[in-house]
Amino acid sequence: MLVTSAASGIPALTAEEASQLYLGRRTTLSDGTAVTLYDLPGGPTRDRFYELLTGKNPNQIRAYWSRQVFTGRALPPREAKSADDLPTLLSNDGAAIGYLPDGQINPRLRVLLKLP
Repeated sequence: MLVTSAASGIPALTAEEASQLYLGRRTTLSDGTAVTLYDLPGGPTRDRFYELLTGKNPNQIRAYWSRQVFTGRALPPREAKSADDLPTLLSNDGAAIGYLPDGQINPRLRVLLKLP
């Protein structure tokens, strides 16, 4: 699930908008609001998120971001230390977006997009 702080003014996102943000093709929402994106550390949750959102496997995502960074087109999302750390990061920044498994959503967070 793609989430933000419960107090954030970020509207719900479509899968296409979220994909463009997480692939560095956009850095702002459709209304021009800049957002800060967070990734979880490498592992099954991160791999599944990218596969569901972009259709790319972990090797493809690593190669994609290597090209983006090397050519100076975009920087990857910031990496949270852990899934437990992410809710605090999101709560402290109303323009922050991250993702968590269903079981880790708490009242401090609001769902922007539910992935299959």
